[in-house]
Amino acid sequence: MNFQPKNPNYIKAIEGVLEKQNFMQHIGFNLTKITPGYMEGEIQFKDFLKQQSGFLHGGVIATLADLVSGFAAYSLVAENEYVVTSDLKISYLNPGVCEKVLAKGWVIKAGSRMHFCESEVLDADSGLMIAKASATMVIVPKVTL
Repeated sequence: MNFQPKNPNYIKAIEGVLEKQNFMQHIGFNLTKITPGYMEGEIQFKDFLKQQSGFLHGGVIATLADLVSGFAAYSLVAENEYVVTSDLKISYLNPGVCEKVLAKGWVIKAGSRMHFCESEVLDADSGLMIAKASATMVIVPKVTL
């Protein structure tokens, strides 16, 4: 899809938000590609991200799917808006056992109140799909706390 961002500084806005997200820094999330309506990022597989079976923890997989979908949607909103996840459905397809995990998210339908997104979490080296997700992102005004 060919989307036009409402905020010409969307990349800088996304980088600014990511800098403030301690959890993303903790797991080592790196933004690797962003275009209007699309985002990719990756993490290195680390021991503290494993569940008891040695696979990548399902919560980390869901977080990655949500993150890339959310920022794909965020790339399309106006400067005075954010997005929040109202729905996330994820299917775990294969155990996550790999060196590097790649997450891709994109907007499939952009609306005035919400964006519908899809995402994939993959083994970055083999391309094996670990999980696939769909998400609904609701557009909300920025608030100052």
